[in-house]
Amino acid sequence: MAVGIAVTSHGGHYNGRITLFVVLSCMMAGMGGVIFGYDIGISGGVTSMDSFLKKFFPEVYKRMKEDTKISNYCKFDSQLLTSFTSSLYIAGLVASFVASWITKKFGRKPTILAGGAAFLIGSALGGAAFNVYMVILGRILLGVGVGFANQAVPLYLSEMAPPRYRGAINNGFQFSIGVGALSANLINFGTEKIKGGWGWRVSLALAAVPASILTLGALFLPETPNSLIQRSKDYGKAELMLQRVRGTNDVQAELDDLVKASSLAKTINDPFKKILQRKYRPQLVMAIAIPFFQQVTGINVIAFYAPVLFRAIGLGVSASLLSAVVTGVVGMASTFISMLIVDKLGRRVLFLVGGIQMLVSQIMVGGILAAELGDHGGVSKVYAFLVLLLICVYVAGFGWSWGPLGWLVPSEIFPLEIRSAGQSITVAVSFIFTFIVAQTFLSMLCHFKSGIFFFFGGWVVLMTAFVYYLLPETKSIPIEQMDRVWKEHWFWKRIVVEKLSNPKMETA
Repeated sequence: MAVGIAVTSHGGHYNGRITLFVVLSCMMAGMGGVIFGYDIGISGGVTSMDSFLKKFFPEVYKRMKEDTKISNYCKFDSQLLTSFTSSLYIAGLVASFVASWITKKFGRKPTILAGGAAFLIGSALGGAAFNVYMVILGRILLGVGVGFANQAVPLYLSEMAPPRYRGAINNGFQFSIGVGALSANLINFGTEKIKGGWGWRVSLALAAVPASILTLGALFLPETPNSLIQRSKDYGKAELMLQRVRGTNDVQAELDDLVKASSLAKTINDPFKKILQRKYRPQLVMAIAIPFFQQVTGINVIAFYAPVLFRAIGLGVSASLLSAVVTGVVGMASTFISMLIVDKLGRRVLFLVGGIQMLVSQIMVGGILAAELGDHGGVSKVYAFLVLLLICVYVAGFGWSWGPLGWLVPSEIFPLEIRSAGQSITVAVSFIFTFIVAQTFLSMLCHFKSGIFFFFGGWVVLMTAFVYYLLPETKSIPIEQMDRVWKEHWFWKRIVVEKLSNPKMETA
Protein backbone atom coordinates (compact mmCIF):
# COMPACT_ATOMS: atom_id res chain seq x y z
CA MET A 1 0.00 0.00 0.00
CA ALA A 2 1.50 3.31 -1.00
CA VAL A 3 2.39 5.57 1.87
CA GLY A 4 3.84 9.04 2.23
CA ILE A 5 7.43 9.91 2.81
CA ALA A 6 7.57 12.00 5.91
CA VAL A 7 11.12 12.55 7.14
CA THR A 8 12.20 15.39 9.36
CA SER A 9 15.52 17.03 10.03
CA HIS A 10 17.11 19.70 12.19
CA GLY A 11 15.75 18.16 15.38
CA GLY A 12 12.41 17.31 13.82
CA HIS A 13 11.42 20.81 12.67
CA TYR A 14 11.13 22.50 9.30
CA ASN A 15 10.31 26.06 8.41
CA GLY A 16 6.65 26.79 7.83
CA ARG A 17 3.30 27.07 9.53
CA ILE A 18 -0.28 25.89 9.20
CA THR A 19 -1.67 27.87 6.28
CA LEU A 20 -5.26 28.49 5.24
CA PHE A 21 -4.42 26.55 2.07
CA VAL A 22 -3.54 23.45 4.12
CA VAL A 23 -6.57 23.84 6.39
CA LEU A 24 -9.01 24.04 3.47
CA SER A 25 -7.33 21.16 1.63
CA CYS A 26 -7.38 18.92 4.72
CA MET A 27 -10.99 19.82 5.50
CA MET A 28 -12.04 18.83 1.99
CA ALA A 29 -10.03 15.60 2.06
CA GLY A 30 -11.47 14.91 5.52
CA MET A 31 -14.85 14.36 3.86
CA GLY A 32 -13.45 10.90 3.16
CA GLY A 33 -13.68 10.23 6.90
CA VAL A 34 -17.19 11.68 6.99
CA ILE A 35 -18.47 9.25 4.34
CA PHE A 36 -16.94 6.32 6.23
CA GLY A 37 -18.51 7.46 9.51
CA TYR A 38 -21.85 8.12 7.82
CA ASP A 39 -21.94 4.59 6.53
CA ILE A 40 -21.09 3.12 9.94
CA GLY A 41 -23.88 5.11 11.56
CA ILE A 42 -26.49 4.67 8.87
CA SER A 43 -26.30 0.87 8.61
CA GLY A 44 -27.12 0.23 12.27
CA GLY A 45 -30.02 2.70 12.13
CA VAL A 46 -31.81 1.39 9.05
CA THR A 47 -31.49 -2.22 10.25
CA SER A 48 -33.57 -1.27 13.30
CA MET A 49 -36.36 0.28 11.19
CA ASP A 50 -39.46 -1.91 10.81
CA SER A 51 -40.12 -0.85 7.20
CA PHE A 52 -36.56 -1.76 6.12
CA LEU A 53 -36.67 -5.12 7.88
CA LYS A 54 -40.13 -5.93 6.50
CA LYS A 55 -39.01 -5.27 2.91
CA PHE A 56 -35.57 -6.89 2.83
CA PHE A 57 -35.30 -9.13 5.90
CA PRO A 58 -38.87 -10.35 6.57
CA GLU A 59 -37.77 -13.35 8.64
CA VAL A 60 -36.04 -11.00 11.11
CA TYR A 61 -39.11 -8.75 11.24
CA LYS A 62 -41.39 -11.74 11.83
CA ARG A 63 -39.21 -13.03 14.67
CA MET A 64 -39.12 -9.58 16.25
CA LYS A 65 -42.88 -8.96 16.04
CA GLU A 66 -44.58 -12.33 16.15
CA ASP A 67 -42.31 -14.86 17.82
CA THR A 68 -42.92 -14.38 21.52
CA LYS A 69 -40.75 -17.36 22.45
CA ILE A 70 -37.52 -16.15 20.87
CA SER A 71 -34.88 -14.61 23.13
CA ASN A 72 -34.38 -10.84 23.17
CA TYR A 73 -30.77 -11.53 22.27
CA CYS A 74 -31.61 -13.58 19.15
CA LYS A 75 -34.29 -11.48 17.41
CA PHE A 76 -31.83 -9.94 14.94
CA ASP A 77 -29.65 -13.03 14.37
CA SER A 78 -29.57 -13.34 10.57
CA GLN A 79 -26.56 -14.07 8.37
CA LEU A 80 -28.22 -12.18 5.52
CA LEU A 81 -28.74 -9.15 7.76
CA THR A 82 -25.12 -9.20 8.91
CA SER A 83 -24.03 -9.60 5.28
CA PHE A 84 -25.71 -6.26 4.61
CA THR A 85 -23.39 -4.64 7.16
CA SER A 86 -20.19 -6.60 6.66
CA SER A 87 -20.13 -6.84 2.86
CA LEU A 88 -18.80 -3.29 2.83
CA TYR A 89 -15.64 -4.29 4.68
CA ILE A 90 -14.66 -7.21 2.49
CA ALA A 91 -15.12 -4.94 -0.54
CA GLY A 92 -13.05 -2.27 1.21
CA LEU A 93 -10.27 -4.78 1.89
CA VAL A 94 -9.97 -5.70 -1.79
CA ALA A 95 -10.38 -2.09 -2.96
CA SER A 96 -7.65 -0.81 -0.65
CA PHE A 97 -5.01 -2.85 -2.47
CA VAL A 98 -6.20 -1.55 -5.84
CA ALA A 99 -6.20 1.95 -4.37
CA SER A 100 -2.62 1.40 -3.22
CA TRP A 101 -1.46 0.95 -6.80
CA ILE A 102 -3.50 3.93 -8.04
CA THR A 103 -2.16 6.15 -5.24
CA LYS A 104 1.42 5.27 -6.03
CA LYS A 105 1.02 5.40 -9.82
CA PHE A 106 -1.30 8.37 -10.30
CA GLY A 107 -1.31 10.22 -6.97
CA ARG A 108 -3.48 10.84 -3.91
CA LYS A 109 -5.96 13.16 -5.62
CA PRO A 110 -7.24 10.67 -8.26
CA THR A 111 -7.66 8.01 -5.57
CA ILE A 112 -9.80 10.30 -3.44
CA LEU A 113 -11.82 11.27 -6.52
CA ALA A 114 -12.45 7.62 -7.44
CA GLY A 115 -13.47 6.79 -3.86
CA GLY A 116 -16.00 9.60 -3.78
CA ALA A 117 -17.46 8.54 -7.13
CA ALA A 118 -17.85 4.89 -6.05
CA PHE A 119 -19.55 5.96 -2.83
CA LEU A 120 -21.86 8.23 -4.80
CA ILE A 121 -23.02 5.36 -7.04
CA GLY A 122 -23.39 3.03 -4.04
CA SER A 123 -25.59 5.52 -2.19
CA ALA A 124 -27.84 5.88 -5.24
CA LEU A 125 -28.26 2.10 -5.50
CA GLY A 126 -29.06 1.83 -1.80
CA GLY A 127 -31.66 4.57 -1.86
CA ALA A 128 -33.38 3.12 -4.96
CA ALA A 129 -33.11 -0.57 -3.99
CA PHE A 130 -36.13 -2.82 -4.60
CA ASN A 131 -34.59 -6.15 -3.49
CA VAL A 132 -31.96 -7.33 -1.01
CA TYR A 133 -29.38 -8.03 -3.71
CA MET A 134 -29.53 -4.44 -4.92
CA VAL A 135 -29.06 -3.27 -1.34
CA ILE A 136 -25.99 -5.48 -0.86
CA LEU A 137 -24.54 -4.44 -4.27
CA GLY A 138 -24.90 -0.84 -3.15
CA ARG A 139 -23.05 -1.74 0.05
CA ILE A 140 -20.24 -3.32 -1.96
CA LEU A 141 -19.82 -0.14 -4.00
CA LEU A 142 -19.82 1.85 -0.76
CA GLY A 143 -17.07 -0.50 0.38
CA VAL A 144 -15.04 0.29 -2.70
CA GLY A 145 -15.42 3.98 -1.92
CA VAL A 146 -14.41 3.45 1.71
CA GLY A 147 -11.40 1.34 0.68
CA PHE A 148 -10.15 4.08 -1.64
CA ALA A 149 -10.84 6.89 0.82
CA ASN A 150 -9.33 5.13 3.85
CA GLN A 151 -6.17 4.43 1.90
CA ALA A 152 -5.69 7.89 0.41
CA VAL A 153 -7.17 10.41 2.84
CA PRO A 154 -5.02 9.69 5.94
CA LEU A 155 -2.01 9.66 3.65
CA TYR A 156 -3.03 12.98 2.12
CA LEU A 157 -3.55 14.56 5.55
CA SER A 158 -0.21 13.39 6.90
CA GLU A 159 1.68 14.66 3.86
CA MET A 160 0.02 18.07 3.80
CA ALA A 161 0.32 18.69 7.55
CA PRO A 162 3.42 20.34 9.09
CA PRO A 163 5.37 17.54 10.86
CA ARG A 164 4.91 18.89 14.38
CA TYR A 165 1.13 18.89 13.98
CA ARG A 166 0.88 15.51 12.27
CA GLY A 167 -0.46 13.68 15.35
CA ALA A 168 -3.33 16.10 15.89
CA ILE A 169 -4.26 16.29 12.21
CA ASN A 170 -4.15 12.50 11.79
CA ASN A 171 -6.52 12.22 14.75
CA GLY A 172 -8.70 14.65 12.82
CA PHE A 173 -9.49 11.81 10.41
CA GLN A 174 -11.08 9.85 13.27
CA PHE A 175 -12.91 13.05 14.25
CA SER A 176 -14.31 13.25 10.71
CA ILE A 177 -15.53 9.68 11.06
CA GLY A 178 -17.31 10.75 14.24
CA VAL A 179 -18.95 13.68 12.46
CA GLY A 180 -20.23 11.32 9.78
CA ALA A 181 -21.56 8.79 12.29
CA LEU A 182 -23.33 11.48 14.32
CA SER A 183 -24.90 12.95 11.16
CA ALA A 184 -26.16 9.50 10.23
CA ASN A 185 -27.66 8.95 13.68
CA LEU A 186 -29.48 12.29 13.54
CA ILE A 187 -30.80 11.55 10.06
CA ASN A 188 -31.97 8.08 11.12
CA PHE A 189 -33.79 9.60 14.08
CA GLY A 190 -35.63 11.96 11.72
CA THR A 191 -36.35 9.59 8.81
CA GLU A 192 -37.72 6.86 11.06
CA LYS A 193 -40.67 9.14 11.74
CA ILE A 194 -41.58 9.51 8.04
CA LYS A 195 -44.99 8.01 7.41
CA GLY A 196 -45.24 5.61 4.52
CA GLY A 197 -42.23 3.46 5.44
CA TRP A 198 -39.70 4.98 3.04
CA GLY A 199 -37.55 6.80 5.57
CA TRP A 200 -34.77 4.23 5.15
CA ARG A 201 -34.46 5.26 1.50
CA VAL A 202 -33.74 8.83 2.56
CA SER A 203 -31.14 7.65 5.07
CA LEU A 204 -29.29 5.55 2.51
CA ALA A 205 -29.58 8.07 -0.32
CA LEU A 206 -28.32 11.01 1.76
CA ALA A 207 -24.91 9.37 1.79
CA ALA A 208 -24.66 11.02 -1.62
CA VAL A 209 -24.29 14.44 0.05
CA PRO A 210 -20.82 13.94 1.61
CA ALA A 211 -19.85 11.76 -1.36
CA SER A 212 -20.74 14.58 -3.77
CA ILE A 213 -18.79 17.12 -1.72
CA LEU A 214 -15.75 14.83 -1.68
CA THR A 215 -16.01 14.02 -5.40
CA LEU A 216 -16.42 17.63 -6.51
CA GLY A 217 -13.92 18.90 -3.98
CA ALA A 218 -11.31 16.38 -5.12
CA LEU A 219 -11.33 18.03 -8.53
CA PHE A 220 -9.88 21.15 -6.92
CA LEU A 221 -7.57 19.49 -4.37
CA PRO A 222 -3.85 20.12 -4.88
CA GLU A 223 -1.58 17.09 -5.11
CA THR A 224 0.82 16.63 -2.20
CA PRO A 225 4.51 17.54 -2.65
CA ASN A 226 5.42 13.97 -1.66
CA SER A 227 3.35 12.52 -4.46
CA LEU A 228 4.74 14.98 -7.02
CA ILE A 229 8.29 13.94 -6.09
CA GLN A 230 7.39 10.25 -6.04
CA ARG A 231 5.93 10.31 -9.56
CA SER A 232 8.21 12.80 -11.32
CA LYS A 233 11.81 13.92 -11.56
CA ASP A 234 10.70 17.52 -12.03
CA TYR A 235 11.20 18.76 -8.48
CA GLY A 236 10.48 22.40 -9.39
CA LYS A 237 6.72 21.83 -9.32
CA ALA A 238 7.01 20.03 -5.99
CA GLU A 239 9.06 22.91 -4.56
CA LEU A 240 6.43 25.45 -5.60
CA MET A 241 3.68 23.36 -4.01
CA LEU A 242 5.73 22.90 -0.84
CA GLN A 243 6.26 26.66 -0.58
CA ARG A 244 2.53 27.23 -0.94
CA VAL A 245 1.67 24.52 1.58
CA ARG A 246 4.17 25.72 4.21
CA GLY A 247 3.60 29.45 3.66
CA THR A 248 7.31 30.22 3.22
CA ASN A 249 9.91 30.20 0.46
CA ASP A 250 12.52 28.61 2.73
CA VAL A 251 11.61 24.92 2.22
CA GLN A 252 14.94 23.61 0.92
CA ALA A 253 15.66 21.45 3.99
CA GLU A 254 12.30 19.69 3.78
CA LEU A 255 12.53 19.36 0.00
CA ASP A 256 15.99 17.77 0.26
CA ASP A 257 14.72 15.25 2.80
CA LEU A 258 11.69 14.39 0.67
CA VAL A 259 13.89 13.83 -2.40
CA LYS A 260 16.36 11.75 -0.38
CA ALA A 261 13.57 9.68 1.18
CA SER A 262 11.90 9.11 -2.18
CA SER A 263 15.18 7.98 -3.74
CA LEU A 264 15.82 5.55 -0.89
CA ALA A 265 12.30 4.14 -1.04
CA LYS A 266 12.69 3.39 -4.74
CA THR A 267 15.66 1.08 -3.98
CA ILE A 268 13.50 -1.30 -1.92
CA ASN A 269 12.18 -3.99 -4.25
CA ASP A 270 10.25 -6.14 -1.75
CA PRO A 271 9.29 -4.34 1.49
CA PHE A 272 7.03 -7.26 2.50
CA LYS A 273 10.06 -9.57 2.56
CA LYS A 274 12.14 -6.96 4.36
CA ILE A 275 9.60 -6.45 7.17
CA LEU A 276 10.03 -10.12 8.10
CA GLN A 277 13.63 -9.50 9.14
CA ARG A 278 14.35 -9.80 12.84
CA LYS A 279 15.22 -6.13 13.35
CA TYR A 280 11.69 -5.15 12.26
CA ARG A 281 9.94 -7.64 14.54
CA PRO A 282 8.50 -4.97 16.87
CA GLN A 283 6.96 -3.03 13.97
CA LEU A 284 5.52 -6.21 12.45
CA VAL A 285 3.93 -7.18 15.76
CA MET A 286 2.40 -3.71 16.14
CA ALA A 287 1.14 -3.69 12.53
CA ILE A 288 -0.88 -6.81 13.33
CA ALA A 289 -1.73 -6.40 17.02
CA ILE A 290 -2.88 -2.76 17.12
CA PRO A 291 -5.57 -2.95 14.39
CA PHE A 292 -6.65 -6.37 15.71
CA PHE A 293 -7.08 -5.05 19.24
CA GLN A 294 -8.88 -1.97 17.92
CA GLN A 295 -11.55 -4.20 16.39
CA VAL A 296 -12.03 -6.43 19.47
CA THR A 297 -12.54 -3.55 21.91
CA GLY A 298 -16.24 -4.16 21.30
CA ILE A 299 -16.77 -0.77 19.66
CA ASN A 300 -18.55 -2.50 16.82
CA VAL A 301 -21.34 -3.38 19.26
CA ILE A 302 -21.99 0.35 19.41
CA ALA A 303 -20.91 1.55 15.97
CA PHE A 304 -22.84 -0.97 13.87
CA TYR A 305 -25.64 -2.16 16.07
CA ALA A 306 -26.33 0.44 18.77
CA PRO A 307 -30.00 0.97 17.79
CA VAL A 308 -30.49 -2.81 17.47
CA LEU A 309 -28.89 -3.33 20.89
CA PHE A 310 -31.04 -0.64 22.51
CA ARG A 311 -34.15 -2.22 20.98
CA ALA A 312 -33.08 -5.56 22.43
CA ILE A 313 -33.17 -4.12 25.96
CA GLY A 314 -36.70 -2.88 25.42
CA LEU A 315 -36.43 0.65 24.01
CA GLY A 316 -38.66 1.70 21.12
CA VAL A 317 -37.32 2.55 17.67
CA SER A 318 -37.20 6.32 18.26
CA ALA A 319 -35.64 5.94 21.70
CA SER A 320 -33.06 3.53 20.28
CA LEU A 321 -32.09 5.91 17.49
CA LEU A 322 -31.94 8.86 19.88
CA SER A 323 -29.68 6.84 22.17
CA ALA A 324 -27.38 6.24 19.21
CA VAL A 325 -27.28 10.01 18.63
CA VAL A 326 -26.19 10.55 22.23
CA THR A 327 -23.36 8.02 21.94
CA GLY A 328 -22.32 9.64 18.66
CA VAL A 329 -22.00 13.05 20.30
CA VAL A 330 -19.91 11.56 23.11
CA GLY A 331 -17.63 9.76 20.66
CA MET A 332 -17.03 12.85 18.56
CA ALA A 333 -16.36 15.06 21.60
CA SER A 334 -13.88 12.61 23.13
CA THR A 335 -11.98 12.28 19.84
CA PHE A 336 -11.72 16.06 19.66
CA ILE A 337 -10.27 16.07 23.19
CA SER A 338 -7.75 13.45 22.07
CA MET A 339 -6.66 15.75 19.23
CA LEU A 340 -5.86 18.46 21.78
CA ILE A 341 -3.94 16.36 24.30
CA VAL A 342 -2.31 13.49 22.38
CA ASP A 343 0.92 15.42 21.75
CA LYS A 344 1.04 16.61 25.38
CA LEU A 345 0.15 13.55 27.47
CA GLY A 346 1.47 10.99 25.02
CA ARG A 347 0.04 7.85 23.46
CA ARG A 348 0.53 5.40 26.34
CA VAL A 349 -1.37 7.46 28.92
CA LEU A 350 -4.43 7.72 26.66
CA PHE A 351 -4.28 4.01 25.78
CA LEU A 352 -4.11 2.97 29.46
CA VAL A 353 -6.75 5.39 30.78
CA GLY A 354 -9.09 4.59 27.91
CA GLY A 355 -8.61 0.85 28.39
CA ILE A 356 -9.47 0.96 32.10
CA GLN A 357 -12.49 3.17 31.36
CA MET A 358 -13.79 0.78 28.69
CA LEU A 359 -13.26 -2.28 30.89
CA VAL A 360 -15.14 -0.91 33.90
CA SER A 361 -18.12 0.23 31.81
CA GLN A 362 -18.31 -3.08 29.89
CA ILE A 363 -18.34 -5.10 33.11
CA MET A 364 -21.09 -2.92 34.56
CA VAL A 365 -23.25 -3.10 31.41
CA GLY A 366 -22.81 -6.87 31.24
CA GLY A 367 -23.72 -7.18 34.92
CA ILE A 368 -26.87 -5.08 34.57
CA LEU A 369 -28.08 -6.99 31.53
CA ALA A 370 -27.30 -10.33 33.16
CA ALA A 371 -29.31 -9.37 36.23
CA GLU A 372 -32.19 -7.44 34.65
CA LEU A 373 -32.67 -8.54 31.02
CA GLY A 374 -33.92 -12.05 30.50
CA ASP A 375 -34.79 -13.76 27.25
CA HIS A 376 -38.16 -12.03 27.23
CA GLY A 377 -39.48 -8.61 28.17
CA GLY A 378 -37.27 -5.56 28.69
CA VAL A 379 -35.59 -3.63 31.46
CA SER A 380 -36.98 -0.71 33.40
CA LYS A 381 -36.42 2.81 32.15
CA VAL A 382 -34.02 3.45 35.02
CA TYR A 383 -31.78 0.55 34.02
CA ALA A 384 -32.11 1.39 30.32
CA PHE A 385 -30.90 4.91 31.10
CA LEU A 386 -28.05 3.52 33.21
CA VAL A 387 -26.99 1.23 30.36
CA LEU A 388 -27.00 4.20 28.00
CA LEU A 389 -24.91 6.23 30.46
CA LEU A 390 -22.36 3.45 30.87
CA ILE A 391 -22.15 2.94 27.12
CA CYS A 392 -21.40 6.67 26.80
CA VAL A 393 -18.56 6.22 29.31
CA TYR A 394 -17.30 3.32 27.22
CA VAL A 395 -17.54 5.28 23.93
CA ALA A 396 -15.65 8.21 25.50
CA GLY A 397 -12.87 5.85 26.56
CA PHE A 398 -12.59 4.48 23.04
CA GLY A 399 -12.86 7.96 21.52
CA TRP A 400 -9.67 9.26 23.09
CA SER A 401 -7.69 6.02 23.03
CA TRP A 402 -8.05 3.08 20.66
CA GLY A 403 -10.23 5.00 18.18
CA PRO A 404 -7.73 7.61 16.93
CA LEU A 405 -4.53 6.07 18.32
CA GLY A 406 -5.21 2.75 16.61
CA TRP A 407 -4.49 4.60 13.35
CA LEU A 408 -1.96 7.15 14.59
CA VAL A 409 0.59 4.86 16.24
CA PRO A 410 1.05 2.47 13.29
CA SER A 411 1.46 5.45 10.95
CA GLU A 412 4.46 6.77 12.90
CA ILE A 413 6.48 3.68 13.89
CA PHE A 414 7.58 2.29 10.52
CA PRO A 415 11.00 3.25 9.14
CA LEU A 416 10.97 4.40 5.55
CA GLU A 417 12.16 1.17 3.96
CA ILE A 418 9.21 -0.89 5.30
CA ARG A 419 6.59 1.84 5.61
CA SER A 420 4.58 0.70 2.59
CA ALA A 421 4.44 -2.92 3.78
CA GLY A 422 3.67 -1.95 7.36
CA GLN A 423 0.82 0.37 6.43
CA SER A 424 -0.61 -2.22 4.05
CA ILE A 425 -0.61 -4.89 6.77
CA THR A 426 -2.24 -2.49 9.26
CA VAL A 427 -5.12 -1.61 6.92
CA ALA A 428 -5.62 -5.22 5.79
CA VAL A 429 -5.79 -6.54 9.37
CA SER A 430 -8.25 -3.79 10.29
CA PHE A 431 -10.61 -4.59 7.41
CA ILE A 432 -10.39 -8.35 7.98
CA PHE A 433 -11.30 -8.21 11.66
CA THR A 434 -13.91 -5.51 11.12
CA PHE A 435 -15.55 -7.93 8.69
CA ILE A 436 -15.29 -10.87 11.07
CA VAL A 437 -16.73 -8.97 14.05
CA ALA A 438 -19.52 -7.42 11.97
CA GLN A 439 -20.43 -10.80 10.45
CA THR A 440 -20.45 -12.70 13.75
CA PHE A 441 -21.68 -10.16 16.32
CA LEU A 442 -25.44 -10.75 16.08
CA SER A 443 -24.91 -14.51 16.29
CA MET A 444 -22.55 -14.00 19.25
CA LEU A 445 -25.15 -11.78 20.93
CA CYS A 446 -27.70 -14.57 20.53
CA HIS A 447 -25.42 -17.22 22.06
CA PHE A 448 -23.43 -15.18 24.61
CA LYS A 449 -26.33 -12.90 25.60
CA SER A 450 -25.12 -10.42 28.23
CA GLY A 451 -21.82 -12.31 28.31
CA ILE A 452 -20.87 -10.53 25.06
CA PHE A 453 -19.75 -7.56 27.14
CA PHE A 454 -17.56 -9.76 29.34
CA PHE A 455 -16.12 -11.36 26.20
CA PHE A 456 -14.99 -8.01 24.81
CA GLY A 457 -13.96 -6.90 28.30
CA GLY A 458 -11.50 -9.79 28.41
CA TRP A 459 -9.90 -8.53 25.21
CA VAL A 460 -9.66 -5.03 26.70
CA VAL A 461 -7.71 -6.46 29.65
CA LEU A 462 -5.32 -8.18 27.25
CA MET A 463 -4.79 -5.13 25.01
CA THR A 464 -4.25 -2.80 27.98
CA ALA A 465 -1.58 -5.16 29.35
CA PHE A 466 -0.05 -5.32 25.85
CA VAL A 467 0.28 -1.53 25.73
CA TYR A 468 1.64 -1.33 29.28
CA TYR A 469 4.38 -3.90 28.72
CA LEU A 470 5.18 -3.80 25.00
CA LEU A 471 4.36 -0.39 23.47
CA PRO A 472 6.98 2.33 24.06
CA GLU A 473 6.05 6.02 24.02
CA THR A 474 6.38 7.59 20.57
CA LYS A 475 5.42 11.18 21.43
CA SER A 476 7.68 13.92 20.01
CA ILE A 477 10.12 11.48 18.41
CA PRO A 478 11.04 12.19 14.75
CA ILE A 479 10.06 9.34 12.46
CA GLU A 480 13.60 8.68 11.23
CA GLN A 481 14.76 8.31 14.87
CA MET A 482 11.91 6.01 15.90
CA ASP A 483 14.15 2.92 15.87
CA ARG A 484 15.74 4.08 19.13
CA VAL A 485 12.54 3.48 21.13
CA TRP A 486 12.80 -0.24 20.38
CA LYS A 487 16.52 -0.37 21.22
CA GLU A 488 15.80 1.22 24.62
CA HIS A 489 12.69 -0.86 25.43
CA TRP A 490 13.10 -3.54 28.11
CA PHE A 491 11.72 -6.32 25.89
CA TRP A 492 12.28 -5.32 22.27
CA LYS A 493 15.96 -4.46 22.77
CA ARG A 494 16.62 -8.18 23.26
CA ILE A 495 15.47 -8.74 19.71
CA VAL A 496 16.59 -5.68 17.75
CA VAL A 497 19.92 -5.07 19.55
CA GLU A 498 20.89 -8.72 19.23
CA LYS A 499 20.55 -8.33 15.49
CA LEU A 500 23.21 -5.62 15.51
CA SER A 501 25.75 -7.92 17.16
CA ASN A 502 24.83 -11.01 15.12
CA PRO A 503 23.89 -10.18 11.53
CA LYS A 504 23.40 -13.87 10.70
CA MET A 505 20.25 -13.85 12.81
CA GLU A 506 18.69 -11.03 10.78
CA THR A 507 16.09 -13.27 9.19
CA ALA A 508 15.61 -15.56 12.18
